[in-house]
Amino acid sequence: MNRRTGRTRPGTRRALLAVAALTALALAATFFWQPLRDWWRGPPPSLPATAFDWVPRIVPLAGDGHRGARDGHGLQARFDEPWGLVRGPDGSLFVADGGEANRIRRIAPDGTVGTFAGSGEGFADGIGAAAKFHTPSSLAIDRLGNLYLADTGNHAIRKVSRNGRVTTLAGTGVPGFRDGEGALAQFRAPMGVAVDEAGRVFVADTWNDRIRVIDRDGRVRTLAGGDGPGFADGTGATARFDTPAALVLAGDGRVWVADTGNRALRWIDVGGVVRTWRAAAWDAPEPVRPLALAATHDGAVYVAELSPGRVLQVSADGRSRVLVGNGTVRGFARPSALWREADGSLLLADAAGHRLHRIVPRGLDAPADGPVGPSPARALPDTAQRWPFAPQDGWHEVVGTLGEVRGNFSGESRSHLHNGLDVRADVGTPVLSIAAGKVTSPLAAFSFGGQAEGITVDELTYLHMRVGRTAQGRNLDPSRFVIDRDEDGRALAVRIMRGARFAPGDALGTVNAQAHTHLIVGPYGFQHNAIRLGFRNYSDTMPPRIDHVSLLDAAGTPLLERQDGRVLVPRAVGVQVVVEAWDQVDGNLPRRRLGLHRVGYQVLHADGRPVPGFETPAMNLDFSRMPAHPEAVKLAYAADSGITVHGASRTRFLYVASNRVRGDEAAHDLWRTDTLPAGDYIVRAIGEDAAGNRARGATDLPVRLRAH
Repeated sequence: MNRRTGRTRPGTRRALLAVAALTALALAATFFWQPLRDWWRGPPPSLPATAFDWVPRIVPLAGDGHRGARDGHGLQARFDEPWGLVRGPDGSLFVADGGEANRIRRIAPDGTVGTFAGSGEGFADGIGAAAKFHTPSSLAIDRLGNLYLADTGNHAIRKVSRNGRVTTLAGTGVPGFRDGEGALAQFRAPMGVAVDEAGRVFVADTWNDRIRVIDRDGRVRTLAGGDGPGFADGTGATARFDTPAALVLAGDGRVWVADTGNRALRWIDVGGVVRTWRAAAWDAPEPVRPLALAATHDGAVYVAELSPGRVLQVSADGRSRVLVGNGTVRGFARPSALWREADGSLLLADAAGHRLHRIVPRGLDAPADGPVGPSPARALPDTAQRWPFAPQDGWHEVVGTLGEVRGNFSGESRSHLHNGLDVRADVGTPVLSIAAGKVTSPLAAFSFGGQAEGITVDELTYLHMRVGRTAQGRNLDPSRFVIDRDEDGRALAVRIMRGARFAPGDALGTVNAQAHTHLIVGPYGFQHNAIRLGFRNYSDTMPPRIDHVSLLDAAGTPLLERQDGRVLVPRAVGVQVVVEAWDQVDGNLPRRRLGLHRVGYQVLHADGRPVPGFETPAMNLDFSRMPAHPEAVKLAYAADSGITVHGASRTRFLYVASNRVRGDEAAHDLWRTDTLPAGDYIVRAIGEDAAGNRARGATDLPVRLRAH
């Protein structure tokens, strides 16, 4: 300090500033860089091996199962299509919310959900809400806390800094394929992204069927995959993928790839060789349509499936098991992201369930699993009561309803429950979109050339059609429908990029040989009855018809003995109540047989008074939405029910009215005859259609309970 002026000399001031700067850097190293480095490096090598026998419990994390982009606290917030999911160094979770949200959401450590970047569909760099995305998919995070986003609809890879500044790392916004400098490189609807410790960004370039790398200098190169979809191991361009939707980096340097279109789990070793994972045992489960991946510190990988929504645990040595969706723990609607926490638990984003979950080991006294899938009370798509055929505001015949028993081509008459609404049309009739919607699934078109070929646009699925093609095979819209062909020009598949939009009335394809289109509302396992959409000029004033009521003992043997016109029923054990019934709607052909909406029964005294416990009918079968249990068909229907295929000459609906099949509930039950004294009673069958018409016909069965 200058004693005369009282001011600090310039050299001294610079020295003090240098000391202060060094002190700040030291504090930053202590309080920021060291935790960040530890977070990035992940769990120490002393962690125990990943258990292969832990029992999961599903815990709600955020979202209420309704669509939207509502900020707020955890379970009060709403997500439209939560796809990507990563945890940041400060404990925050970042979620790529696709669908109509098109933004990155942040879940703070206290559980509060807010919007971090993005505000609507578009393509713009900027800070926070000034940025725009188009159908964002996977997220990744680097050691500095920067986010990397597969901006699928913009055909680009975006980078988001810790302060929410969005820049375009690579891609022009125009679909194509080109390696080179990031600003000139092109992608085609990339969905998967990962980043290594060196800062290289790996990209699942989904509709180019390639794995790409963005090096630290910003240049893009192709790591593996060739021109067009295929299935082949090998190096570089000799390897083939089909619609790879996700990837994850393992600690040993390999890149795991969810090869969704090939229904396979692949990996790329450090030498660039692509290999296919196979289960070691012939009866071990293998992933079906893998969609999301999470790697452990010791070589295990968790795999989430597009459908049927399972989560599998696999190891590099070929071991595998179903963790979620094995019949004990229900699967998800569309699990689109997995993140493994340091404690070994998993975080999962369910895009079609509009929820985030935590999957943790189940304790001895753990509570029941939280809700999964979209809320049963969610809003239905806005179809304005359109039909899938022209005229969309006219009238078309309904020929099948949700909940009907269906068989298969192997002769099993009770193979599955019909999960939608069938509307008749001539072969070759154009199938039209009934609502505005966006393609969200990487496999939106499926079962090419088969009877069950179809397309999913947002929450609506249309089956039994030639997707994107006329009856003669001509492409209806090359800008949306990509037809893969072999060397001889024969069509092999139709693909539609995630993010493609369809307006009401747009042609989706043409009716195939099934001569009807099957409408499904909602994802697999969580379908609503499509009749609830409403259709112009549709009416149902015709009551269902009950043809017969019968009783079976607990083993399924018919009770046939009668006395004074009454069926003799033992009191020692319960019995099954079987109701044969069918329905029609206005305009049906006389031969048409439809299923009922609700079926139940009531037990009355001989004079018509309800017995105790049956003051109101037990409406045990309810097809307002698709039953979740895979064995629900054999609980709802007795043997000799059903048809083998649509259009067979005879349809029988033999409802087991004493069993319970409604929503998430599916259970075998009996009419407990031992609760009543011996005497005469009436078993009354109750049936209703979706319009509320009450069934008529042979509704009452007189019975006599034996004294012994």
